[in-house]
Parts: sequence; structure tokens; C-alpha cells
Amino acid sequence: MKVSVDREVCYGSAECAYRAPEVFDFIDGYGVVRPGREDSGDDPLVREIVEKCPSQAVLLGE
Repeated sequence: MKVSVDREVCYGSAECAYRAPEVFDFIDGYGVVRPGREDSGDDPLVREIVEKCPSQAVLLGE
């Protein structure tokens, strides 16, 4: 499962980068998925971050 961050929705809380720095980074005021970590959507921590993102900007998809 692929994970992504919608920059149009992200308001820069940095929760994702704080909670899973091996998957997410914080660049220019927005959360981003680190290159090569897009397939981390099956990780339980990543799924929790998707559920708890305050702006609902972290997404899972195929």
C-alpha cells in the first residue's frame, strides 16, 4: 500500500515527521514522504499516522 501527503491539505503540524522520521520528512513547512518509502503503507505506525493526521493530509492508496 502506498502512502502520500497531500500538500494542498497539509498545514504543517509535522506530526508525521516527528512520529515516523524514517518514512516522513518536513520540508518547506510541509510533511513529505521520503524518497523510496512510498510503499510503507502497510506499516502499523504509518496507518496510525494516517488516522491521526490533524489535517487528514496523509493518505493511503494502491
